Amino acid sequence: MSTAAASNTAASGSEAAAKPATAVPPSPPPPLTGTALVLGTVSLSLATFMNVLDSSIANVSLPAIAGDLGVSPGQGTWVITSFGVANAISVPLTGWLTQRFGAVRLFTLSVLLFVLASWLCGFASSLEMLVAFRVFQGLVAGPMIPLSQTLLLASYPRAKAGTALALWGVTTLVAPVVGPLLGGWITDNVSWPWIFYINVPIGLAAAAVTWGIYRHRETQRRKLPIDIVGLGLLVVWVASLQLMLDKGKELDWFASPQIVLLAIVAVVAFAVFVVWELTDAHPVVDLRLFKRRNFAFGALALSVAYGLFFGNVVLMPLWLQQWMGYTATNAGMALAPVGVFAILFSPLVGRKVSVWDPRRMATGAFIVFALVLWMRSQFTVQTDLMHVLVPTLIQGAAMAFFFIPLTTLTLAGLTPDRMPAAAGLSNFVRITAGAMGTSIATTLWDDRAALHHAHLTEPLTNGQGAFANVLASLQAAGMSAQQALAQVNRLIDQQAYTRAADDIFFGSSMLFLALIGLIWFTKRPPKIGGGAADAGGAH
Repeated sequence: MSTAAASNTAASGSEAAAKPATAVPPSPPPPLTGTALVLGTVSLSLATFMNVLDSSIANVSLPAIAGDLGVSPGQGTWVITSFGVANAISVPLTGWLTQRFGAVRLFTLSVLLFVLASWLCGFASSLEMLVAFRVFQGLVAGPMIPLSQTLLLASYPRAKAGTALALWGVTTLVAPVVGPLLGGWITDNVSWPWIFYINVPIGLAAAAVTWGIYRHRETQRRKLPIDIVGLGLLVVWVASLQLMLDKGKELDWFASPQIVLLAIVAVVAFAVFVVWELTDAHPVVDLRLFKRRNFAFGALALSVAYGLFFGNVVLMPLWLQQWMGYTATNAGMALAPVGVFAILFSPLVGRKVSVWDPRRMATGAFIVFALVLWMRSQFTVQTDLMHVLVPTLIQGAAMAFFFIPLTTLTLAGLTPDRMPAAAGLSNFVRITAGAMGTSIATTLWDDRAALHHAHLTEPLTNGQGAFANVLASLQAAGMSAQQALAQVNRLIDQQAYTRAADDIFFGSSMLFLALIGLIWFTKRPPKIGGGAADAGGAH
């Protein structure tokens, strides 16, 4: 009898994956220590940084890419759109893929495929090739961010989960700011393919170290049926929404039949998707997570705030480059100091998030964000670099107190088996909100600028007053009448776009204050032994 029992025990490992209701292992692997913990943190953070960086680094390189490939700048935007659409589709699949393949295998494979896709992007000789490789890159990049979060949380003791989130959060928030700076410098001083080639050594190192440290800490796998209908609906509505957001401004939004069609498809497919996923036995995306109060309100507050944050992150360098005379590199340098306080304060936030009330910490962050944006709403065409840097520095402190507490609240109390799905879904909502924030901010900027331009030109009468004097002075300086008018129009546009940016900064400031109410719909996790530790349900 004992021999049979031993045989059954030996076979149980191979049979476990085939059982439809495999339980979560009762004893998760212990936290990492020493060198393994340091190297594991660095490798996971590098992979996250590389992924987030790649979503923004190509933005400033678009003119060079379009010119080199012989296409218009409008066509070149597909380099950004294709990655965003593919990435948005694959992120929410993380939970299902993790159960099929295991977190460590899936993460390592994603990083290696991301490296391959980056290498192929650099070698692309036509726009069609580059877009195809960017789609591939976006698809394989999806699981990297949520799984890096899950694995990092599992690497630390429960009471130090806040520290893990702090280190992870810094890479996620600083990378979008560094991306344009690094992309601009590489494009100006080397060539655009190197914005993709730099991923190769970073990704290979991250994959090698991650596999070496984590391969013995693999999560349990389950063979689940493929939810083909849910997957198909996800692809349809996410692709339609992303294309609508990316192309809306270019096509004049709902004045375009194409945008109207995309909106209808997105809404209908999303409605059917929600009904299907809530009733299917093995959904490809676990929407039932939104039944949890903390997940629902935490993810909503985090996503809307991130959309506001990201929209303003995109708007600032556009304003600096187009209307304040900054180069791409200089604009990046003006915004780079945001990382100073973010890096300095993140370890403190990580240590205290399980002691202090994370709702109070997030509230403080929103108040500081509101202050920063109010300061920016006072910008004029005479604003110098120092006045641009001050709110940028202050914003770094808000970033540290923003991401970690809200992530802690969102993931609090989740069991280990739901962590990858929760991390994937919350990141998907956040990324989608970021795309919406960018589209809304840039569209409103143009609309408000047109309004301000009209108001500024109303009192001007050709041949009279100050307007006539300015034209006469410009013509006396050697300009033709047409050149003088163009110069005056440029000055009016500069004022109009600056005032429009001020409007958006002020509106965003007020919205951050309004969002504070959402935070307080969540429940405070228990102090040490709960709190951030519970957020790391992967332990």
